[in-house]
Amino acid sequence: MTQLFDEFRLGGLALGNRVVMAPMTRARCTDTAAGELTAEYYRQRATAGLIVTEGTPISPEGQGYAHVPGIWTDEQVAGWRGVTDAVHREGGQIFVQLWHVGRLSHVSLQPQGAQPVSASDSRARDGMTFAFDDSGAVGFVPVSDPRALSVAEVERVADDFVGAARKAREAGFDGVELHGANGYLIEQFLNPSSNKRTDRYGGSVENRVRFLLEVVDRVSAEVGASRVGVRLSPFSELFDMPAYPEAAETYLHLASEFGRRGIAYVHLIDQLPEGRRLLDEDFLRSFRTAFSGSIILAGGMTHELAAHLMGQGLIDLVAFGQPFIANPDLVARLRNDWPLATPDPTSLYGGGAEGYLDYPRYESPVTL
Repeated sequence: MTQLFDEFRLGGLALGNRVVMAPMTRARCTDTAAGELTAEYYRQRATAGLIVTEGTPISPEGQGYAHVPGIWTDEQVAGWRGVTDAVHREGGQIFVQLWHVGRLSHVSLQPQGAQPVSASDSRARDGMTFAFDDSGAVGFVPVSDPRALSVAEVERVADDFVGAARKAREAGFDGVELHGANGYLIEQFLNPSSNKRTDRYGGSVENRVRFLLEVVDRVSAEVGASRVGVRLSPFSELFDMPAYPEAAETYLHLASEFGRRGIAYVHLIDQLPEGRRLLDEDFLRSFRTAFSGSIILAGGMTHELAAHLMGQGLIDLVAFGQPFIANPDLVARLRNDWPLATPDPTSLYGGGAEGYLDYPRYESPVTL
C-alpha cells in the first residue's frame, strides 16, 4: 500500500487520504446556484481526502461559462450549504475554487452585455467559452474582446475575492482555492504576453505577481492562511498564454512568497501538451525547496506516478479530474486496483442527472 491512502494533515484539517478531487466545470446549474443535483454529485465522491469544487465565479463579471454555480448572492450561499452539508455528513472535506475568468468570457454572460475585463486589452486568440450565441442557444463560442481594468478596478476585484471567501465560510466550506491557472484572470496578470500594464501591476516579475499576492493576503485575513490554497499551471500555454523567459523565476518567486505567508497548499496542474510533462522532477524539487507548505499535483496522474513522486518527497497529495467523473468510488478503485470506467464525453458539460449522477460504483465479481 502506498502513501496515497494515508491520512494527511492539511492546515487544520485531517484528511482521510491523499487523494484530491480536482475542480471540473460541469455546467449543471442553470440559475447559477448549486442545487440538489450538485449536492448529490459531490456527496457521491466524498471519500476523496479533499474535494475542490468546480470553478465558482466570485461575481457576475467573473463568469465565463454558462450554467455554472457562483458565490456572490445569499441564494448561492444557501445552495452551496446543501453541498457542504452533504459532503460533511459523509466525512469529507471540501474547498471551493474561487474563479474570475477575466478575458475568457463572452458578452452574453457579462452584466448588461459589457466587455470582459483583463490585465490588458489583448484578446485570447482562438479562445472559446461555453456561452450563448446570437440565437440564445448555449454552446462553445469565441471569447469577446476584453478591456483593461483600471487600478481602482483591480482593487475592487480583490474585494470581490474577499467577499466570495466570506460567503464561502458562510456556506460551510473548509477553505478556498484561488484559481490562478489555465489562462484565467490571475494568470493574465502573471504572463507578460497578456499583461501590458505600465503601472504597479505590470512590467517586472514583482509587479506582475502583485495582484495575486494582494488577493492571497486579503483572503487570508478573512478566512485564515491555513484555509487558503492557490492553483497554478506553470509553463502552460493554454488559452493563448505563450512561454516567456521569466516563467520559472515567476513561479518560484510565488512559491517563496506563499511559503512566507503560510498558506495551506499550492495546487499545481500539468497541462501535458502533446503528452509530455511540463512539470518535471527538477522543477518540482525547486518548488518544494521554495515552498514549505503542502503541494498537490494534477494532470495525467496515475497511482504509480503519485507513489513515485510522493516517495521522492516532491508532492504531498495527488489530484484526479476526469477519473472522478465516471468513478465516484475512485479511492476504493485505486486502493483495490479495480478497473476504471471512462466518462461519456458528450455529457461533460450541461444537462441533468445523466452523465452526472448515474455512474455506478464498482462491484467485485462474486467468486464461488
